[in-house]
Amino acid sequence: MNFGEPANHEKHPPLAIDAELRRAELEDEARRIRRLQVMMSMVSSVICQDPSLTVEEASELAAGAKRAALAMFPDKELAYDLLYKPRLQRLMTERFRLQ
Repeated sequence: MNFGEPANHEKHPPLAIDAELRRAELEDEARRIRRLQVMMSMVSSVICQDPSLTVEEASELAAGAKRAALAMFPDKELAYDLLYKPRLQRLMTERFRLQ
């Protein structure tokens, strides 16, 4: 290596690689968030609009949605319980007139 030549690791600085990895992680997370939002919207629609849905089926649907959400975001059960669980409970209470 000559003094005027950059070292091999300087041609591709680690910061650029880290930034690219971080960008890819953020894009992946944004895709999973959008997928979760669409899924929860569909579950909510079915609970509200399917006239043949029983309370047991709606409960199974909500439980399946929770399992799927936690599969996408394993460490975010508290966030699910704060954001989506009350919404689904409210929809089921309104739809099936639960106490």
